[in-house]
Amino acid sequence: MLDLNHLSELARTHSQHLSAAPTPFELRGQSFQHWPEVAMMGVVNLSQDSWYRESVAMSVDAAVRRGRRLAEDGARIIDLGAESTVLSAKRVDAKTQSSHLLPVVQELNSAGLLVSVESYHPEVTRVSLEAGAALVNLTAAEDTEPFYTLAAAHQAGVVICYIQNGKNVRTVGDFNLLPDHTAALYEYFARETERAVRCGVSRIWIDPGLGFYYKNLADSAVRVRYQIETFLNTFRLRSLGWPVCQALPHAFEYFEEEVRSAEPFFGVLALLGKTDLLRTHEVAKVRGVIRAMNAFA
Repeated sequence: MLDLNHLSELARTHSQHLSAAPTPFELRGQSFQHWPEVAMMGVVNLSQDSWYRESVAMSVDAAVRRGRRLAEDGARIIDLGAESTVLSAKRVDAKTQSSHLLPVVQELNSAGLLVSVESYHPEVTRVSLEAGAALVNLTAAEDTEPFYTLAAAHQAGVVICYIQNGKNVRTVGDFNLLPDHTAALYEYFARETERAVRCGVSRIWIDPGLGFYYKNLADSAVRVRYQIETFLNTFRLRSLGWPVCQALPHAFEYFEEEVRSAEPFFGVLALLGKTDLLRTHEVAKVRGVIRAMNAFA
């Protein structure tokens, strides 16, 4: 059982990281001060293969309505995806992804909302930024310089996702679980953020979560334990100087028919670890979690 003994030992062991504070920055005129001023990224899925049915929008109008509603509920950023990462999901080529994304990006940008586009295609990234996207949710792990160069040219931000192996999110192999995976995450993001800065990017979040479907992690207990440890160790990554984004997961085997309660639960753990940006399908519920945690400020 996770308890205060575990949390206190974690804090004692890595006390040198507890006071780490990333530098605030502005993105398209909006200030991000970072933890404890936690921001939310709300999700709109344009793929019918997406597992979180409540987030799926079947048309441009539906996507725009959901994006606006998420913003009203408290999301600072609206994250759009045109291809699901579920193992059984169909592959969607760059041209089709662009055709689905662009009208939604344009509408939400015109409404004054910060839009993020999840992509591992340079061409999708380029046209989305040209249409007004403010953030690239980068799901590529190789040849990343072109993405960073595009983001820098448009004064956009980047969320750098951790992909242990594979060229991108759809080509990952088996996941190697390490005794202290945060140390490996630190090294990965140190290299990748240095590369991004070299390309001119100055607004970065790092995303260390297990947000993708590695074939060998079908065991929910193993997967959930990894996620919990990653959330609680978030504060160690903030020593890199960049804020941390955590995508809040599901846990069907534990929550069953109450699976929509999973993200608020994991939000508590992510906040205990000093996460700066929460990516969630359940913005209104997670907003309540943030408010409740802030009651102890």
